[in-house]
Amino acid sequence: MTDLRIRAAAPDDLDTVLAFWKVAAEGTSISDDREGVERLLARDPEALVLAETDGELVGTVIAGFDGWRCHLYRLAVHPDRRRLGIGSALLAAAEERFVRLGGRRGDAMVLQRNETAHHAWRAAGYAPEEKWRRWVKPLGNETA
Repeated sequence: MTDLRIRAAAPDDLDTVLAFWKVAAEGTSISDDREGVERLLARDPEALVLAETDGELVGTVIAGFDGWRCHLYRLAVHPDRRRLGIGSALLAAAEERFVRLGGRRGDAMVLQRNETAHHAWRAAGYAPEEKWRRWVKPLGNETA
């Protein structure tokens, strides 16, 4: 895909990203709102990575690094643009970012029921780590 542009999101992109996730992302997150994404960009302006073709948003990934771990969230590619290398390009950009920041291993949040995503993550070299389970607790008045 020669006309693919990978770049960090800017504050002006947030409404487009949130609308995109409703079409392209599997499941929802407690942080899938403008306030949540604004907070992400305020803390780490390069964490939300976008893929565009001819100015159109076609993919996203959040590549968060907290100084200890490299976390991947919201890898999403528009349904009409899948299997064209967009997800691979986003993951390559995220992994390059992690290496540049000193990260040693990336981990991804992947829904158990999303079999399509399982195939994509495996093809990218990721594997489930069965000995760990994610534990969560909503904070404040939020619900998971």
